[in-house]
Amino acid sequence: MAQPSLSVPAGTIMFRPDDPCSGYVVVRSGSIRVVLTAENGREIVLYRVRPGDVCLQTFSCLVDHRHYSAEGIAETDLEADIIPPPEFDRRMADDAAFRNQLFAAVAQRFADLEQLVEDVALTGFEARLARLLLRLADPAGRVEATHESLAAEAGSGRAVVTRQLGRFARDGLVSMTRGQLQILDRAALEILSHEM
Repeated sequence: MAQPSLSVPAGTIMFRPDDPCSGYVVVRSGSIRVVLTAENGREIVLYRVRPGDVCLQTFSCLVDHRHYSAEGIAETDLEADIIPPPEFDRRMADDAAFRNQLFAAVAQRFADLEQLVEDVALTGFEARLARLLLRLADPAGRVEATHESLAAEAGSGRAVVTRQLGRFARDGLVSMTRGQLQILDRAALEILSHEM
């Protein structure tokens, strides 16, 4: 059975808290950023959904028949297929390969969330920010992100990010321009990223 397809530009809101789930999204290209926002407006990026990944929010909504509790935003232009809820239920019951692939992706996503909790709860902010910069850097060491978006990724406030980036810059680890950062000393950031 052909699945409905979806093609949306970067910045499109895919779902919001309290939205019902219209189906299981299979990302073919692009990325969805899933964000949780507190009442005070502070955000934390829970995870990204890329080809081969599962969105735990969508999975939970379909399995528990509940509404979304986070927001999903097309981080890039996005191409995806939508598996409607009845088809999703049928494939979960009858298609062992689909079910096994889905459960493996769910297990990996839970491991990612455990890492996020460990980073936020047990790792010092300097190490957490160093890890984040290393993860977001392109092969040339460029990180295209605002202090606000880095704060959401790191589970912190923008002022805290700005102060720590200033320290990294004074120590010669990074240089900064508006909306972009260049890693100057990758080895030093790697050492810092392993410190608890």
